[in-house]
Amino acid sequence: MNFQETYYFNQLKRAVLSKFLEKHNAASNFKDWNGETIVLFQEDLFSVVKGKVSEKWFYTYFKNTVSKLPRRDMLNLLSTYIGFENWEAFKKAHPPKKASLQTIKISWLLIFVPITIILIMTMNSKNEFHFCFVDELSNKGINEIPIDIKVLQDNQSPLYFKTDSLGCFNYETKNDMITFVVSSPYHKTDTIVRSIDANNNKMVKLNSDDYALILKYYTTGNIKDWSKHKQKLEQLINDNARIYRLYEDNIGVEIYTKDDFIRLLTIPTTSLKRIKILDKSYLNDQIATLKFIVQ
Repeated sequence: MNFQETYYFNQLKRAVLSKFLEKHNAASNFKDWNGETIVLFQEDLFSVVKGKVSEKWFYTYFKNTVSKLPRRDMLNLLSTYIGFENWEAFKKAHPPKKASLQTIKISWLLIFVPITIILIMTMNSKNEFHFCFVDELSNKGINEIPIDIKVLQDNQSPLYFKTDSLGCFNYETKNDMITFVVSSPYHKTDTIVRSIDANNNKMVKLNSDDYALILKYYTTGNIKDWSKHKQKLEQLINDNARIYRLYEDNIGVEIYTKDDFIRLLTIPTTSLKRIKILDKSYLNDQIATLKFIVQ
């Protein structure tokens, strides 16, 4: 309904209420009427104009806020009930005052302006994604070198970012899902897909590319860093760790000692590049059990 229709219909409801209260005791607000009062109104309406409104109609148009006027025949019926020939005659007898229309306009503004603001804010709001990257084997944050982030977009060129000094990455978008490719010199490239609903798990684990790391130590003659790497592995793995190498097609399982596994990880053979950690558990910040496969 527009402003004028709202005004006229509100005036009609007031007049109908006043007419009914001349002969009956009832609440002064239609919203407070019970079923018995509605029946009394139906009977009174019929006795005056030989017409009725259903209880459903009454609830729809008198007890609730409506967005459109009732049918013209119902408006004529109610106008006759309060002493007018029809709906048009009622409207002519109740011309809207500027102050009344202004009040209605203000009421509509109070209703729809906040809704409009909320809709605009919702449309312009952005989802904030926050991720921090952790080495899958050591379970430690990757912050010594920046990680390259390539955010993939639909029908657009990708966006490129790097992690900060804490090894984390923030991104805002209107979309509910983000897809990005992670790459670094010493970790395996991976594609991450995450929805905003799952963003409570902000930690992303990356598999280290030990082949690239060890190869760097060998080719640069950096024995010092190679020794540090080996030492870190020795500290990371418990002396009594149970390490299992699984083979494809379930052809068997090989048990490795701690020294055997570290040796495998510190010699730059081609198999090192194809190692994949399947499962592991920790005890006192050390790896207690580990399963891996060479693909």
